[in-house]
Amino acid sequence: MHMMNEYIRLIKTLLLSYENQDNAVIMKKYMRDQFAFIGMKAPQRKELVRKLIKLNGIPSEDEFPSVIAELWQAPEREYQYLALELLDRKMKHFEEKDMEWLENLIVNKSWWDTVDWIASKHIGSYFMQYPGNKNDITRRWIDSNDIWLKRTAILFQLKYKTRTDEKLLYAYINQCLGSTEFFINKAIGWALREYSKTNPQSVIDFVEQTPLTKLSKTEALKVIKKKQKQL
Repeated sequence: MHMMNEYIRLIKTLLLSYENQDNAVIMKKYMRDQFAFIGMKAPQRKELVRKLIKLNGIPSEDEFPSVIAELWQAPEREYQYLALELLDRKMKHFEEKDMEWLENLIVNKSWWDTVDWIASKHIGSYFMQYPGNKNDITRRWIDSNDIWLKRTAILFQLKYKTRTDEKLLYAYINQCLGSTEFFINKAIGWALREYSKTNPQSVIDFVEQTPLTKLSKTEALKVIKKKQKQL
């Protein structure tokens, strides 16, 4: 436990050296006042992570979940971003049981900035490694009342390209039809737009046959329309 506290302490020390009140105010406003910020920009965050790993490596397998949990509890949003940077470095080596705490990150301190990062990278990577768990877990998410779990079920295949489970994607979108939730309808459009880069005709057909919201439809066809204009 002592080591973990050292790791967190080192992060705090490094992080405070990047404090910038002017940035913090702008960032807080951009995030609709959901979170406090230290005021650190993304390039500085990457620099900090490099320093951190150079000084102290990546937390060990045993420590990892508790380090992430502690970063998740800190009030300033940058701590959550740093947790996700560390996760980026672990995501090719998830253990099957890691889903328990990964899901926790989706439903705590939820907003699009962390959820989209977790969904497209970490959850996407996890199900590539444990495809047998994909249907049961994501079905539970799409059936839940948590908009962020639903959004994750729609978005986790964002980077799958030709490996996209089209049937699953379309089934989950169909299940959310009629939703008035912005974050769900935007996710539907985004997932379809991304998939349209791999299978444009399938997306065109799906959009034509499905009563999507205007937002979802516009987002879904953006890449296709742009290509049509170039022809």
